Formats: sequence, C-alpha cells, structure tokens
Amino acid sequence: MVSDLAKRIIANVETAIVGKRKQLVLSLVTWLSGGHVLLEDVPGVAKTMLARALARSVGCKFKRVQCTPDLLPTDVTGTSIFNQKTSEFEFRPGPVFTQILLADEINRATPRTQASLLEAMAEARVTVDGTTHKLEPPFIVIATQNPVDHEGTFPLPEAQLDRFMMRFTLGYPTMEEELRMLEMLQHVHPVDTIKPVAKASEIAAAQIAIKRVHVDPRLRQYLLQIVAQTRTHEDLALGGSPRASIALFRCSQAMAAIRGRSYVLPDDLKKIIAPVMNHRVILRPESRLRKVTTERVLDQIVNEIAVPTIDAS
Repeated sequence: MVSDLAKRIIANVETAIVGKRKQLVLSLVTWLSGGHVLLEDVPGVAKTMLARALARSVGCKFKRVQCTPDLLPTDVTGTSIFNQKTSEFEFRPGPVFTQILLADEINRATPRTQASLLEAMAEARVTVDGTTHKLEPPFIVIATQNPVDHEGTFPLPEAQLDRFMMRFTLGYPTMEEELRMLEMLQHVHPVDTIKPVAKASEIAAAQIAIKRVHVDPRLRQYLLQIVAQTRTHEDLALGGSPRASIALFRCSQAMAAIRGRSYVLPDDLKKIIAPVMNHRVILRPESRLRKVTTERVLDQIVNEIAVPTIDAS
C-alpha cells in the first residue's frame, strides 16, 4: 500500500520537478515518519516548487509563510480578535493551521517567531491565549534557508535544528535536466497543472502502516552503535541525541515501506543516515579548521561498524 502510494506521488511530482527523485523520496520518508524537513540551498533550485507539488499531488491544504525579521509569532499561529457585535474575542487562525506549511527562509525570522513553530512541530498543536488547538493531520513543516547569505539572519539553534527530522539540499540540475525544465516552462508552469493522485487520509493511513514494518534486533543494535559513536568521536563536540535514534528508526521503516518491503535492511538505514544526522552533530572548531565535514565523519563511523546480516524472512 505504502509503496503504491509513493510511486503515484513521485510520478506525479516528477511531471513538474525535474531530476529531484532522491530528494523527493527523502521528503516522503520524512512525511510518512511524521517529521519535518529543512531544505538548505541557494535560491532558485525549486525548494518552494517541491513543497507545492507535494501538496497538490495529495490534495492537502498548503500555506506559505515568507519569513522576515518583522514577522511576529501571532502572524504564524494566529491571534484573538475582539468582535464588537458579539462582545467576545474570536480566534483567527494563522497559516500554521494547514497540512503542509512552507516556512520560506526561516532563518530570517527572529528567534521568538522561529520558536512559535516548536509546539506545532513537536505535538501537532498550537496554544494561543491559553487555548490549545489541534492541527489537521497529516501535518508537515517544510522550511528553507539560504546557506550563502547570512546578513540579517538568525541561525537556528541546535535545539530547534534537532526538531527537523531531515536536512538536505536539492542541488543544481544537470544541463539536460535544465533544458527539459525550460521546455516544460515554455507555456505554463507545470506545478499549476498537477492534479491530486492521492488523499490526505492515505498519507495518514501510511503513517500508521509504517510503524508495523519489522526492524530486526540486530539492526536496532547497529543503529544505536552509529549514534553512540557520534557521541565519542574525536572530531565531534556534540553527538546525536535519543531523538536522532528515534528518527533513524522511524525513517528506516518508512524507507523500507516505500521500497515495498515489510522489513528493514541495512541499506535502508544507510540511505537516511546523512540527512537525519548531519544537522544533529557539531564539529569541533579545530576539526572545522582542518576542513573536516560532518558527512565525512558520518561516513567514517558507518564504515567502521560491522553491518549485520539480516535474513529476508
């Protein structure tokens, strides 16, 4: 069921987004795992288009917040307005009350506004004026940030980065992919022609289904060994938290389900280690000076740990 759903969505999105199969799969894995995505890349590489295409493919509610320094928390969560006719306060929901929320250039918002998303991301609910409002499932935040322009920005603290299940880049297209993109854009924007091929209820059902995917005890031990190694590695000042272990566990289940299996293989785990872990570990200053990257450290850790043999049965 999950595999068929993923194939429909991926094929539909690829009618508008060219050459981003890997990132699209990672986005689906995150959504089905109940997590959130941070896209870190330069402007103009289809970050917003990817979010819009996903929303249109599933027929989900989609809202976009353009983050700026003057954006207030109430501009995101909503506020209570006094109605003179009824002499009562009425709650006006903000853009967070949707199913897919695109927080564009999230690092341009102030820390106070960034923090207004924490409750929604962690618990799928929002508290305003002492009243808690539940968000409509399946809820996901897709945030973007520009890694090359830091003037007037507020970097996300480690505690908030940890709330994002995955962080990855889209990258530039090849010349062939860019040529195809120009051909597609000649008459009308292809995202505007996307029709729903799935329902939000199917995503919600898939989120429940992936929890039944079997993870062998040996693979769980392998997963925990990787996270534990990040906590003691000489190049890392901060390793993965228990939330990182949970994210790896849940994402590996989703990856296996998307690939049409009811059990997780080591390869499923390896595919998601970098996007799940790269923003959850912090390099030591001296390692950064030696041009060491988190990706290189994670590769080294994975290569040093023996991969368990898992039977397909």
